Amino acid sequence: MGKFALLVFVLFLLTLGYVAVLNKEPITFTITPKMVYEMPKIALILLSSAIGAAIMLLYFFARDTKRFILSRQYQRQQKKDLKVQELYYKALNAILADNEEEARSALEGILREEPGHLDAMLRLGDISAGAKDFAKALSYYKRAKEIQPQNLELLFSLVRVMEKTNRAADALLYLDEILGRDPYNLTALITKRSLLEKNDEWDEVISLQRTIIKSEHNEKDRQREQRNLLGYKYEQGRYSLENGQNEKAKKAFRTILRLEKNFIPAYLGLAEVMLREGETEDAIGFLEKGFEQTLSIIILARIEDLLINLGEPARLIRLYKNALSKSPQSQSLKFFLGKLYYRLEMLDDAFDILLTVDSSGAPYPELHQLLGNIYLRHQQWNKAVEEFKKVIDIKKPFSLLYCCDACGYSSQEWAGRCSNCKLWNSYQFNLYGSCKA
Repeated sequence: MGKFALLVFVLFLLTLGYVAVLNKEPITFTITPKMVYEMPKIALILLSSAIGAAIMLLYFFARDTKRFILSRQYQRQQKKDLKVQELYYKALNAILADNEEEARSALEGILREEPGHLDAMLRLGDISAGAKDFAKALSYYKRAKEIQPQNLELLFSLVRVMEKTNRAADALLYLDEILGRDPYNLTALITKRSLLEKNDEWDEVISLQRTIIKSEHNEKDRQREQRNLLGYKYEQGRYSLENGQNEKAKKAFRTILRLEKNFIPAYLGLAEVMLREGETEDAIGFLEKGFEQTLSIIILARIEDLLINLGEPARLIRLYKNALSKSPQSQSLKFFLGKLYYRLEMLDDAFDILLTVDSSGAPYPELHQLLGNIYLRHQQWNKAVEEFKKVIDIKKPFSLLYCCDACGYSSQEWAGRCSNCKLWNSYQFNLYGSCKA
């Protein structure tokens, strides 16, 4: 390359010399009217060449300088990015190892290197929230929001902090931001539903639940949420009833029964509306039809309370006997009829029916308690002791509890919704000791 350049330079000089021989006469070079110069033509050629070469040199110098500066900046940025990446990995490993101090130190180091590092702010906010320092967590999240206001992870983090600090209204605002971008975001929909539930805003919950059903991705989940919709409709009716909105409650309960004829809480709720409106006989008649439809002992127990209060035990006994004629093997019906006889002091009838109850399949402390009481009333001490010993052996006190047939949770009071697993229409009488201890 050097020899070639030398050859080109020699050829250039020869050409220049040849041109100089042919162009010896001077030329006039005018810059301004008062600045006029005479110079050989070869001098003008040399001057022009020198100026052109200088311009080219300046261009290449500027280009190479720019490349050098950009290269140095790129190298520094790469070095900085590598350091930030190493610190972030170190922070993640520390978080997984439950070493919050080391994680915090690494994340703060990242922010010193790169003040706008979103993930570092989010992780620092999470660490602070985990330590219940919600004010500090909120400060990190808000800094992050200034950088990426629509980041979903950030918005969900803000929702969690608002929930933990009992700022439900603010949590709902952030959830609405998420749903404004993604109206079918299931996590946001379910979280919002939970907040609305806590505030007893059942009308909004029902509207939201319909959106959740549309948002579910498979048929099994859609069916589950469809069942939940009935539950929320029941809560709407219950809340309306408690607040004196009888017509709204009645409409809600009837809607449920039109969709699900075995939804026991809706029968009890609608009967309660009738009772509050002074329609006692209509309420009892409605419950009797409900019992025929469902054969629910829960409904039967409610009818029993109403008829006993009205002084109509004979009607109640007929109801039990009619039910037993249709389901002669129902141990529950036999037990409750015997319990009713005992309540009415019809001890012989109680004894006869209770002896037919088959308790071999499961512990039945309530049965043995009643039989023991009857033997005691008849002064049959030995037999009474035998029955009471069976109760002691079972190690369960005489207490007719309600039991969730979905999770086994027991409760002394009936409710339309299990307080443990949150399912509706799941409480039954715990006659076989199936509830959790």
